[in-house]
Amino acid sequence: MTTPLFLLRCVEIGISIADLDLLTIGLVLDIWTEKANDDVKYKKKATQEDFDKF
Repeated sequence: MTTPLFLLRCVEIGISIADLDLLTIGLVLDIWTEKANDDVKYKKKATQEDFDKF
């Protein structure tokens, strides 16, 4: 990933240049990935019982 592409991703998720002092590159990429998953519809949501089985 290039610096301009990284900064574009930051703008897409509303992170300012000042905010970047407080965040890691990995965290920014995780936030961007989760934003991309916001519209995904899952067939089933995990319940507490599912987590207990895990």
